[in-house]
Amino acid sequence: MEESAIREGFENLQPGSDYDNLYHSALCRQEADWLVGINGTRLFTALYGGKVLKVGRVQTPTLAMLVDRETEILNFKKEKYYMAHILMDGIDAATGRIDDKNKADEIVGACRNGQALVTSVLKEEKTTMQPKLYDLTTLQRDANRLFGFTAKQTLEYTQSLYEKKLATYPRTDSRFLSDDMGKTAKDVIEAVCASLMFEENMISNPDIKRVLDSRKVTDHHAIIPTVEIAKADLAALPETERRILSLIANRLLCATGEKHLYETVKAEFSCNGHTFSASGKSVTHNGWKSFEDAFKRSFKIVGNKEDENGEKKLPELSEGQTFERVQVKVSEHFTSPPRRFTDDVLLLAMERAGAEDMSDDVERKGLGTPATRADIIEKLVKDGYVKREKKQIIPTEDGIKLITVLPDMVKSPKLTADWENALTLVAKGELAMVDFMADIENMVSELIYAYHEVSDEQKKMFAQEQETLGTCPNCGGQVVKGKFGAYCKNKCGMNVSRVMGAVLTDEQVKDVLAGKKILLKGLKSKTGKIYDAYIIPSGTEEYRYTKDGEEKSGVQFKVAMEFPKRKIPGKKK
Repeated sequence: MEESAIREGFENLQPGSDYDNLYHSALCRQEADWLVGINGTRLFTALYGGKVLKVGRVQTPTLAMLVDRETEILNFKKEKYYMAHILMDGIDAATGRIDDKNKADEIVGACRNGQALVTSVLKEEKTTMQPKLYDLTTLQRDANRLFGFTAKQTLEYTQSLYEKKLATYPRTDSRFLSDDMGKTAKDVIEAVCASLMFEENMISNPDIKRVLDSRKVTDHHAIIPTVEIAKADLAALPETERRILSLIANRLLCATGEKHLYETVKAEFSCNGHTFSASGKSVTHNGWKSFEDAFKRSFKIVGNKEDENGEKKLPELSEGQTFERVQVKVSEHFTSPPRRFTDDVLLLAMERAGAEDMSDDVERKGLGTPATRADIIEKLVKDGYVKREKKQIIPTEDGIKLITVLPDMVKSPKLTADWENALTLVAKGELAMVDFMADIENMVSELIYAYHEVSDEQKKMFAQEQETLGTCPNCGGQVVKGKFGAYCKNKCGMNVSRVMGAVLTDEQVKDVLAGKKILLKGLKSKTGKIYDAYIIPSGTEEYRYTKDGEEKSGVQFKVAMEFPKRKIPGKKK
């Protein structure tokens, strides 16, 4: 983006051969993904039959995370518990979890109208640091949380903004700008403030050095708006793109804003030998959160309940202070099951999966890349392994069954971790490409050898239920609905899907098999004339003809025809 940086690069060009090992590493990744994917998919599809069972180094562990979470939810047993409270001067202090209601009632009974003593007050000054700039994954997560956009939608909207020159390149995993972009960042911030993208025009005194670090910029720097926004007609943008651009612009303001400072207070109370606690929080300097608050007001985004509860401020308290005639209550609670994944949470899980097993200098952490994770999620939806319900992503029955039958070696993120560690060695020239690929081929061979057969019962797991349309008039077998039309399951040669060259609908096949008369429209005579006719089935007959020198034969419906009565124009009834 800076001419000086481009000129410096051209003045320090390196020989292309210096990067051969990077090429070898990328080629290994591509070939290994293909070998595992194509062989794993063919292996388990052949073993279980029914439908194509897709296996992939990234999509299979991602599906496994979704299935594991669903299993936890299904096996979760809700437990009831209680908390005893004392209420005084706007303060609600509570005990910890109490499993026995009688015990909770006993505590409130002992404390009703009693005296509460403040036994300790702990105050702490705390800081919430400014957030980093957006890479694609964090942008997708926030857009899903705030606007309900899927990861794929966010990528599409950001790509469109990039092509309109309003935002920088979206497919990045970096959250910093390079050191030479200080002036660019300053100009962009001025353009953001001048563009009145938010209802409130807030003056910013940006700390730009916070977002500059060339060491943490990989192929592409973080996503920010461009100075072109100052000249563009932002009101003409689609609402979806305007929201994403506003989100990116707001993050730049937040990332270069001042620290958010607040004070927490935790107080403990004693009443008739029982201990209660209350906590509060008060903001001392809003800092960068002023931009975030203005953004939320602009788009009418309501904060969640946790945020609201966390903002309560306690009155001034001191040790030894007493409260007379306190009121009491018992609250009833239930333990909660784990939450289902949304795009937001799943993207974070994919980013972190297997990362603990990866060395610090691997090129890619987690499952997939920022550019591919959205497509992986959509592919799982398209293939019928997961479904969306509002924001939630839930595995289907087929998805759960697939993970049940697949071995750990293809559904664990550790496979990706091992690959990335080895590919880093290839990129450094410390591991030969042929040695890496030999290990991959051995792994695939071991997979096929270990899982070369399954029981007859297991083979039925993915069998697709077929709709029966009737009984074959030729052999008595079942006629079922198929992908390319109706057919006899016994494959006796009976053509049940056509009559006189016309393709029958499933309903027409049912009627003909039941001996009912049907109306066929658009039949063509030998002279090319188009006509309609009623077809009445009357048994079967053999047919034989030659096409392209090859003789074809089989059995077809034998039919009689009736013609609809023609209406004479102008004739009175």
